Amino acid sequence: MNNRDNTHQRVIRKKAGEHKRYASGFRYQKESRYFAQIAENLRDQGIEELQSLGATCIEPSHSGIYFNAEKPVFYKINYMTRVISRVLAPLESFPCQDGDTLYKFSKKINWANLMSIKETFSIVSNVSDSDIDHSQFAGLRVKDAIVDYFRERTGKRPNVDTLNPDIIINLHIRENLADISVDASGGALHKRGYREESVTAPMQETVAAAIIKFSEWNGKVPLYDPMCGSGTLLCEALMLQCRIPAAVFREKFGFEMLPDYNPEIWAQVKKEADSNIMELDSGLISGSDISKESVDAAKTNLMGLHHGAQVTVKQIDFQDIPAIENSVIVANPPYGIRIGKNMDLNLFHKNLGDFLKQRCQGSTAYIYFGDPEYSKHMGLKASWKIPIKAGGLDGKLAKYELY
Repeated sequence: MNNRDNTHQRVIRKKAGEHKRYASGFRYQKESRYFAQIAENLRDQGIEELQSLGATCIEPSHSGIYFNAEKPVFYKINYMTRVISRVLAPLESFPCQDGDTLYKFSKKINWANLMSIKETFSIVSNVSDSDIDHSQFAGLRVKDAIVDYFRERTGKRPNVDTLNPDIIINLHIRENLADISVDASGGALHKRGYREESVTAPMQETVAAAIIKFSEWNGKVPLYDPMCGSGTLLCEALMLQCRIPAAVFREKFGFEMLPDYNPEIWAQVKKEADSNIMELDSGLISGSDISKESVDAAKTNLMGLHHGAQVTVKQIDFQDIPAIENSVIVANPPYGIRIGKNMDLNLFHKNLGDFLKQRCQGSTAYIYFGDPEYSKHMGLKASWKIPIKAGGLDGKLAKYELY
């Protein structure tokens, strides 16, 4: 039986009354309040997105955004968000100064209302500014609590699966306050599912989505990526323009394991979102790359998306492009491990700046520098620069208006 069948059987059992509802409910049930993990520099975008999707009582915190949402909006956020990394459904919070306290309170959680011994789980843990100073140790204590909870009641235990678990438990301890949640997204949301082919150090999808949003591109002028790599920026532009849900390829969500999961509401939310997918005008989105391998990868990834065939990608060095005028230009130039052999990156960025100045009149360029030092060699004055820390990078996005 696969994971989706397992989930479906749990819904049937609960409807038949096999699982008694936890009387007071989990914290998210009491408050209809959830937590969105997001890169620090994308928080404003996340707030704007949550508002547009119907969330209320939105409150930024040190590591993300708290928000309130009724079930349809909660499901919609998981399905539609482009910049949020994960959505968490809080179970319990409690003071925690040592491993024994963490174990004790974790074991009191009604785990039988979330999973059975037949279902697998994993723990994602993070600690900061606390007496417990090791994330792996903290995660092991919660794992032990879950295992012992079931073993004492049934004589058996559920298994841990770090690759494809049925349920992901998130533990966060900060200033000796532990928060235990279910990962309602069922894994990192930047993993869209369209990336069938890849090249060296591809851009994280949530970062690419943020760049497209920062560009304020609205589909009224063409968008072009002259060094597209495996096409992540092109894919995210396509999904935004055509209103394709960011998680359209995701086969399961963590919220399907929650005790109050409603499959009818989820089916309606998904149906409505999918019905809003629009067509793409030919020639509106296009790109190129000097590498044939990259062009092939980009084409493969785009073909898996709705209307991806309408995006043109060709093999050409950006310096050989005659002109890109009256367009929005997005690009993620080579840096660090993305450089080619014997490449002079200082000269490369000077040539890129010259190309933008001389052949891109009337356009606006949004260039993401994984290493911001190279922006100094562009020979262009940026209208603004925005730090974007995500995917292990400490990069900056720069806007250049090309008159």
